[in-house]
Amino acid sequence: MTKPIRFNAFEMNCVGHQSPGLWAHSRDRSWQYKDLEYWTDLAKVLEKGIFDGIFIADVIGYYDVYKGNNYHALHQAAQIPVNDPLQLAAPIAMVTEHLGIGITASTSFEHPYTFARRLSTADHHTKGRLAWNIVTSYLESGAKNISEGGLRDHSNRYEVATEYVEVLYKLLEGSWEDGAVVRDREKRVFTHPEKVHEIGHKGKYFEVPGYHLCEPSPQRTPVLFQAGASGPGKAFAAQHAECVFVAAPTPTILKNYVSDVRRQAAEAGRDPDKLLIYNLVTVIVDETDAKAQAKFEEYKRYVSYDGSLVFMSGWTGIDFGQYAPTDLVRRVETNAIVSAVEHLAGGDKAWTIEELAIWGGVGGMGPVFVGSPPTVADILQQWVEATGVDGFNLAYAIAHETFEDVVHYLVPELQRRGVYPTAYAPGTLREKLFGGGARLPETHPATRFRDIERVKRESQQAQPITATPAHAEAETVR
Repeated sequence: MTKPIRFNAFEMNCVGHQSPGLWAHSRDRSWQYKDLEYWTDLAKVLEKGIFDGIFIADVIGYYDVYKGNNYHALHQAAQIPVNDPLQLAAPIAMVTEHLGIGITASTSFEHPYTFARRLSTADHHTKGRLAWNIVTSYLESGAKNISEGGLRDHSNRYEVATEYVEVLYKLLEGSWEDGAVVRDREKRVFTHPEKVHEIGHKGKYFEVPGYHLCEPSPQRTPVLFQAGASGPGKAFAAQHAECVFVAAPTPTILKNYVSDVRRQAAEAGRDPDKLLIYNLVTVIVDETDAKAQAKFEEYKRYVSYDGSLVFMSGWTGIDFGQYAPTDLVRRVETNAIVSAVEHLAGGDKAWTIEELAIWGGVGGMGPVFVGSPPTVADILQQWVEATGVDGFNLAYAIAHETFEDVVHYLVPELQRRGVYPTAYAPGTLREKLFGGGARLPETHPATRFRDIERVKRESQQAQPITATPAHAEAETVR
C-alpha cells in the first residue's frame, strides 16, 4: 500500500485554462467562470470528494509570444479574459466547511503592504482556509502594462520575491502581538496600542515603515504554496513553501525534483517530510477503460492547435509559430518559465512542434491519465511509489465534468484501497494538511519576525555608521 494520495483541483478564473478549445464542447461550463454559481457548484463537488483544496492559478498579462501577437489567445480564450482570483475566496468559503482555497498572486505586480491586507481579510473570511501560491510571473505583457517596461530577469524576480515575503512575514507575524486585540467592553478597550508595532522595513526593493492594517487572522500567514521548478524556484520553495506545485511530465523528472527540493529543505533546517508536493495531472476516468478512452478521443476533437501553442509559447518564451510543424523543439534561453524549456528540450523525448501542440491540448504541461477507476488508481499509486510525490493538482478537460467524474469514479476506488481520506481533519487549512497548529511552525523562516522589535534592533545594529561631513550638517541646520 502506498502512502496517502492527496488531490487539489487546479482551476483559474478564466475560460481556457489548461485545455484550449474545449470550451466549445456542449457539456463544458468554463464560459460561466464569471458567475459565482460556477464556483460555488464546483466547490461543493470538490468538498464531497474531500479534495485538500481548490488551487486557483492566475496570470497578469496575456499570451502574445505566439506569432508575435495575442490574436490567437483572444480568439481561443486562452486565459483571456481572466478575472481576479482572490475575490473567489469568500463565496467558495460560504458554501463549504473544509475545502482549502489556494489563491495565486504575483510578487511582481502588487505592493506587499496592500497585499498583506487582502490576504488577512480573506483568511478572516474563510476562517483560516486560505493559501497563497507565490509566483514571480513570466509574461512580459504584464510588466509592460504596469509601467515596468518589461519583466525583470528570472533570478532577479526571486530576489525581489525573497524581500517581498519578508515584508509580509513582518506584517502578518510580527506587527500585532498575540493578545493585542481584547475587545473589552467594560474598560472600552478594543486594542492595546502598545502591542501593535511598526515593522520598520527598509530594504533594497521595498520600504514599509508602519503597522499592518489588520488584526491577526486565524492562520496569520496563510498556507504557502510555491510553483517554481527552476533552480532559483526550487531554492525559494525549500526555504519558504509548505506546499509545492510542479508540472513534471514524467516520473523520472518528478522524482528528481521531489528529492532535490526535500534535500534543500532539510539543509535549510526544515522538516522535508512536512513539505507537500503536488504534480499537475489531468484524469479522464469512466466506468471502463473503453469508455474513458472514448471520452478522451471525444475531447481531443475539440483541441485548438493554435490555442495549445499560444500556451506553450507563453510558458516557454519561445515563439513556436515561427517553426514548421515537423521542426524539433530546441533549447532556447528565455526569461519565462525556465523549467518548461528544460523539460521539453532536455527530456527523454524529442518533440516536434505538432506533437507538442497535440500533447498540450488537453491538460497543458502535465501528463494525462485515462482509464477506469482501477486503471487510473494503479497509475497514481505507481507515480507516488516511484517519485515520493504527495498528491496531484488535477486540471480539468471539461468543466465541471472532469472533477465530477473523479469524485464519482476515482475517489471511491482510492478510498477502497485505503490511500485516500474519507473525512476532513478539523481546524484551519494548515491544521488539516499538517496536523499541527494553525500557525507556521518554528522551523519556518517567518517565525524569526514574530519579535519585530528585536528584528528592528538587530537591523539597526547591522547598519554601517556613516560619518556626516561638518559642512553637510551646517547646511541642514541652515
